[in-house]
Amino acid sequence: MAETETAQRRGRRGGGRDARRQMRSGGGVAASPYITRGIPPVDILTDEAAEIIEANAETILEEIGIDFLEDAEALELLRDAGCDIKGERVHFPRGLARKLCETAPSSFTQHARNAERSVEIGGNNMVFAPVYGPPFVRDLQNERRYATIEDFRNFVKLVYMLPGFHHSGGTVCEPVDLPVTKRHLEMIYAHQSLSDKPYMGSVTAPSRAQDTVDMSKILFGDEFVENNTVSISLINANSPMTWDAMMLGALKVYARHNQAVITAPFILAGAMSPVSVAGTLAQTLAEAMSGIAFTQLVRPGAPVVFGSFASSMSMQTGAPTFGTPEPAKVLLGCAKLARRLGVPFRSGGSLTAAKTADAQAAYESANTIMPTVMGGVNFVLHAGGWMEGGLVADYAKLILDADQLTMMQDVVNGIDVSENGQAMDALRETGPGKHFLGSSHTQANFESAFWRSELADNTTFEQWSSEGSVESHERARDRAVKMLDSFEAPALDPSINDGLRDFIGKRMEELPDSEF
Repeated sequence: MAETETAQRRGRRGGGRDARRQMRSGGGVAASPYITRGIPPVDILTDEAAEIIEANAETILEEIGIDFLEDAEALELLRDAGCDIKGERVHFPRGLARKLCETAPSSFTQHARNAERSVEIGGNNMVFAPVYGPPFVRDLQNERRYATIEDFRNFVKLVYMLPGFHHSGGTVCEPVDLPVTKRHLEMIYAHQSLSDKPYMGSVTAPSRAQDTVDMSKILFGDEFVENNTVSISLINANSPMTWDAMMLGALKVYARHNQAVITAPFILAGAMSPVSVAGTLAQTLAEAMSGIAFTQLVRPGAPVVFGSFASSMSMQTGAPTFGTPEPAKVLLGCAKLARRLGVPFRSGGSLTAAKTADAQAAYESANTIMPTVMGGVNFVLHAGGWMEGGLVADYAKLILDADQLTMMQDVVNGIDVSENGQAMDALRETGPGKHFLGSSHTQANFESAFWRSELADNTTFEQWSSEGSVESHERARDRAVKMLDSFEAPALDPSINDGLRDFIGKRMEELPDSEF
């Protein structure tokens, strides 16, 4: 039995249903800091097909090339490594990018300030992080509006309290009430002070990446940060086949300080890649490998994750679509390509184009998270709260998604064929024509036998109606309100907190309110 599975089962036994509910509604250490799968990943890409796609990716890297824009240092590093540079376009000799990727670790630990919440990224492990990047929220009054720093802090608090999430995430929403130049400071501080789960760093400018590193050093200590990974950050390619100076600058800061980055092509197939799955796979692999290779040139051995975000699009409107078959195939294919490359993989989530937490939101999210889980994704961004194609962070959907995420451990545990799992004693005791409700085996196992939703209503229509006919999104918002009312921040050394606030105050004075 996997260590995390054992820990989860112990957690289930510790005080029964009330204890589990308390765990899920409070900030206590989750039963499992991350998920370790007990079943192999689903593989729909044959080895022969993978070899074709890898060869096509090498052709893209060699013949077409990748643009590295407005970064002379990057071009020099790549030239010295053997690349052919034409202006800002980099051509990788066949096999060079894959060779450079060999120094990237196959897995790594991202340390949390609470060591019990540190996560292992790679291998058979899976880490869930919340939505990232929306400028809008659907709030506790079910109103759609611009996000604020109060919303940001609320989401951090909720994610901390929800065991479905293993990771605090990054820009869970954009606090538009703070200047663009300064908001990253309060966002990082919220992750550091209101949660003790791992967090993501700022990438919107190299200086903001450096601020993340500096604040992490205040929290963890200089030496610890230089020798251990305490942050992970999202470095998106400008697909097709382009890395811009802002992303490259942030990547260099993090890699030089041994902090993890996700080199992630962000693709709407049909607009930013070919409409075919195989073509999108080849382009994604080429872009990701070029980013991983560059990371290793900056610092060999720096932790890096193969990222993929691919969505299909409506050919009628041009709008992105989610929960459709083609992105699922890209996800499953990329997962295999990442395993063959020997690096961790990021993709997936609970994605939807729906505007509210309705049936469309449910089935599109389910059709995204299930291939994510079954395909072996290691770091899952947007695992909860994503709405409206990523424009909105929804309080209710965060709670609903988190409930479903707790189920995923059971999905990948596999089948228990221990003596207890076989249940032969129950079959002998009960015999033909009787029920198992009173058997000794049922009595001993009923608390842990089945996963149980904390939000689903399984009562009769009459009972549901008599209690106000409350629908799931309403129950979720009520749950969020109660959780926020009961929130208690994890303890933080006052001297460390003072150091963080002093740093933020100094940087706030130094930075302009506008970039223009």
